[in-house]
Amino acid sequence: MARRGSYAKGIAKREEILSIALDLVAVNGFRRTSIKDIADAVGLTQAGLLHYFDSKDELWVEVLKRRDEIDDAHDWHASDPAALLAAVVRHNAEVPGLVQMFVNLSAAAATDPEHAAHAYFQQRYETGRTTMARQLREMQGDGRLRPDVDAEALASVMLAVSDGMQIQWLYDPSRDMAEHVELVAALAITQAATKVSG
Repeated sequence: MARRGSYAKGIAKREEILSIALDLVAVNGFRRTSIKDIADAVGLTQAGLLHYFDSKDELWVEVLKRRDEIDDAHDWHASDPAALLAAVVRHNAEVPGLVQMFVNLSAAAATDPEHAAHAYFQQRYETGRTTMARQLREMQGDGRLRPDVDAEALASVMLAVSDGMQIQWLYDPSRDMAEHVELVAALAITQAATKVSG
C-alpha cells in the first residue's frame, strides 16, 4: 500500500514539474529557463528534479508533449486544416518562450538522430503530415481544393511555412505567422474555385 502511495506521489510530482516547466518556458523563454529555476519552483534540488526524467533533454521533450496535449484538447473552431494550423500558430504568438524552445530543438539539436527529441519530432511531423493530408483529400472530395494538388506535398509545405514563419517571427515579432499559413492555403483554394468555374 505504501509503495502504491509513493508511486502516485511520484506521478503527481512529475505532472507538477511539467506544468511548472511549461509555464516558466512560456513566460521567461527557453534560454532563460534553467533546470535550477524549475527545481526551485517545485521545491526540489536539480538532481532531485532529474530523478523524474532520464536527462534535461528528456524533460524538454516531455514539456513539448504536454504542450501538444493541451493544444490537441483545445477547440480551435477551425473548418479546415489550414484554419486549424493558422489558429495554432496565432496562439503560439502568445507564448514566445515555447516557440523559441520548439525552434531551438526542432531546427538544430533534435536533427541529430542521437538526440532525445529526435524521435519525438520525427513522429510529430509524420503524424501532422498524415492527418493534414487526409483532411486535404476530404477537401478535394467536396470540391474545396483542386483535385490535382498532391495533398501530402501541400501538407508538407504548410508545415514548412508554419515552422519557417516561427523562425522569422522570433527575429521580427511584427511578422504575422498565421497570415502566411493562410496565404498558402488560400492560393490552393482559390485555384480550385477558378478551375471549377473555368
